[in-house]
Amino acid sequence: MDVNTLAVALISVVGTLGGTLGGAVVSQRARRGEVLEENRRADRERDEEREERAMQVKRDLYAQLNSAARAYRVAARDAVEAAARGESVDPGHLDAAKEAWAEQYSVAQMTLAEGVLEVASSVNRSLGIGYAVVKQLPASSDLDGAFRRAKAWFHGPLSDGVFLLRLTLRHDLGVEIDQGFRLKRVQGLSALDRARDDLARLLEAERVQAGVPATRR
Repeated sequence: MDVNTLAVALISVVGTLGGTLGGAVVSQRARRGEVLEENRRADRERDEEREERAMQVKRDLYAQLNSAARAYRVAARDAVEAAARGESVDPGHLDAAKEAWAEQYSVAQMTLAEGVLEVASSVNRSLGIGYAVVKQLPASSDLDGAFRRAKAWFHGPLSDGVFLLRLTLRHDLGVEIDQGFRLKRVQGLSALDRARDDLARLLEAERVQAGVPATRR
């Protein structure tokens, strides 16, 4: 074999090896790229699953909070209407609704965003006034007037307040889309707070006049 033939043979071998090695390197790089993309996809899926679980927990909490508020208002309203009809009232039903709300509200306080918590806190105080209305009815010197005032509270401001809480929760979840909701929330809260404060002053004046101990809300 002459030198030229040997050189050609060596070049051929080196070229083949180089092509093989180069192909292997390209293949390894492609595989590493695939692995990285698979890892990124898996990370995204895990993040999406965590977000979905967190959102489901939030939806469940909001649903329970809304249900507890409505049940508490309805229990107090029904107690007033039953008393107005001269029917016996089971205090255990109202107290159970009160405790159920207190439990949900306690949990919500640790998780609600500032705007949502502001509404929930106002509704909590308003439900407490409603409870005081029911408990103070028997001691009222003007039962007819007290019943009218109680019905007006449960069907008016408190009903509006519980509805505002529902809208706020839905808006925070993205279910309600209303660009002007922030203003509506502020206006609704202001109206609820004024009505509650007015009722609280009336109840306190009656309580002092009748010598009735303060109601534990």
